Amino acid sequence: MDGNKDESERHKIEAPHWTEEQIKRRRQRNLAIAWALAGFIALFFIVTIVKLGGNVANRPI
Repeated sequence: MDGNKDESERHKIEAPHWTEEQIKRRRQRNLAIAWALAGFIALFFIVTIVKLGGNVANRPI
């Protein structure tokens, strides 16, 4: 054990330093995930509407 450092100094974690290229790639990846998720949600919505059919509003309650 190092006697010169107190407990808080030994467990300190340095924050990452992002380059502009890393930030750009991260943003592109996040946008790709967002578009894929939106497409997946739209696909589920469309499939649900098609399976229910056009007369879903005319059904008896």
